[in-house]
Amino acid sequence: MAPTLPLALLLALLAPGLGLAVPGCDYPAHLWCSSWEIAVACQAESRCANLSRPAAAPVELSLFYESLCPACRWFLVQQLFTAWLLLPSEALTITLVPYGNAEERNVSGKWQFQCQHGPEECLGNMIETCLMHEAKNFSTYFPVIFCLESGSSVTKNLEACLQVYAPQLDGGRIAACVQGDTGAELMHRNAQLTQALDPPHQYVPWILING
Repeated sequence: MAPTLPLALLLALLAPGLGLAVPGCDYPAHLWCSSWEIAVACQAESRCANLSRPAAAPVELSLFYESLCPACRWFLVQQLFTAWLLLPSEALTITLVPYGNAEERNVSGKWQFQCQHGPEECLGNMIETCLMHEAKNFSTYFPVIFCLESGSSVTKNLEACLQVYAPQLDGGRIAACVQGDTGAELMHRNAQLTQALDPPHQYVPWILING
C-alpha cells in the first residue's frame, strides 16, 4: 500500500500556494475562496476566479469655481467633463460649488452678492446653482452646465442648453429660483461651503480630492 501523504502536503503539490499555511490566514483551504477578504488573507486571489473584487470607493472631487472665470471654464469643459464621460459612473463623484471669489452681505435680511467678474458672473453662478437644485441628478445637470460654460454666453443659453441636454427640466422653475429667495439662499450656502475651506482657497478653480 502506498504511503498516505498528509492533506496539507497533497494540496501543496496539486495546487501550489493553496495547501501550505500562510501567515495571517486562519482558515482551512476549502474556505479560502468563500470571500474576497479571506482569499486576500490567504494569498489565494489568483485561485478564486469566481470571486468578484470589491468595488473601490469612488474618488470624490469638489470643484469651487466661478461661472465666468476663464481658467474655471477651461478646466470644467476640457478636463472635468471629459474625465466624467470616460470614467465609469461609480469611479468619480463630483460636487460643483459656483461661488469662488465672490463676496456676500446681508441687506435687510436678504443676501446680496458681488462677484469677481461682475453682475453677469453672479447671475451665471445663480443660474447654475438653481439648475442643480431643480435637476437634483448630477448626470442630468452636468451636461447642461457643460453646455453653458462651453457656449457663447453662460447667462443667455439656458433654454437652448436645456432643449439639447435636459428637455424634461422646466426653465421657468429655474428662472423663478434665480429671481426669488431660493436662489439667494442656495448661493449663501455656496458662500458658506467656500468660506469653510481649510486651508482657505487662494484662487479658482480650487479643486479638492477626497476632501
